[in-house]
Amino acid sequence: MNQETSIHQQDEFTLEEKIKYGILGVIVLGGSFFIGRKLVRRAKSYSEEKKTYEEGNEATYAKQLKMAFENDMWFGWGTDEEAIRKVLRAIPSKEYFRKVINSYQRLYSSSLMKDMQDELTSAEYNEMLAILSVKPERGKALQQPALTGEQFLSWAKRLRSAFNENTWGFLPYGTDEDAIKAVFMEIPTQTAFAQVAAAYKKEYDDDLMADIKDELTVFEYAAMMNIVAKKPKT
Repeated sequence: MNQETSIHQQDEFTLEEKIKYGILGVIVLGGSFFIGRKLVRRAKSYSEEKKTYEEGNEATYAKQLKMAFENDMWFGWGTDEEAIRKVLRAIPSKEYFRKVINSYQRLYSSSLMKDMQDELTSAEYNEMLAILSVKPERGKALQQPALTGEQFLSWAKRLRSAFNENTWGFLPYGTDEDAIKAVFMEIPTQTAFAQVAAAYKKEYDDDLMADIKDELTVFEYAAMMNIVAKKPKT
């Protein structure tokens, strides 16, 4: 046995070998960590996906929102804002919405609020926040909106968001008539509509009826006011 072999056996590994094996170990451990994390995420997503077959639970709402972001509109591009609005209106409480956020994260490894912000204009995003703002803190059953000052202000804010000029890139595309109609359909009575107009005036110092006339065509305005006219007075 020569001297070089004897030294190698004594030290087991040279410094160069220790560095190489150390780097290899880090790579293997790091790869194992990321692979393991990916497998855990996939398992959580699969488990959560099985819940989406049940109507009205948090996983189903999360999936419906994702589908609205990815869009199933007939022309094949853009976000389906009406579908988002419908889902958010169906969620019974703020606590339940937090469960939807958590379910969305498990399903898609992504932030629901960040995706919503990316998919909507600022006016549309503010409208969705206004829908959520008047939800009760807790509850699993959807309730009719309580006719409070907070609710009147929420409707007023949603109308204002619908009036604000929306843009796609640098191109303006104007008023969101669907958002206006959604609010008009939700307001239960003519008296409540007058309260919304009062809240709008207080919040923005503008006349709601004048703004509606400015934002809509003659035919659109007539159709909206016909919705209000058919409601009970109180």
